[in-house]
Amino acid sequence: MSGGHFSGTNYHIGEIARDIEEEIRDNKSNELDVFGNPRGRQYSRKVIKAMKYAVRLLREADIFVNRIDYLLSGDHGEESFLQRLKEDLRGLK
Repeated sequence: MSGGHFSGTNYHIGEIARDIEEEIRDNKSNELDVFGNPRGRQYSRKVIKAMKYAVRLLREADIFVNRIDYLLSGDHGEESFLQRLKEDLRGLK
């Protein structure tokens, strides 16, 4: 890879998705954090559903941005870009 068109900033999208997933996992937890507060925030099912949807969108955005990064960096041609994009998105399902 030639260094990346987006200089590595594109990986923040995946990090945000992982952070939200962690919040979802901990939602009902009564375990205390380092400050003595419960880890879980006790969000409703509707809020958790919306957060899961956001994670899905972020995962898709992550794939698109990473594949575009390779394309703009010259590491993919149009054909390989479209093929890898299709494969990566199929892997989400």
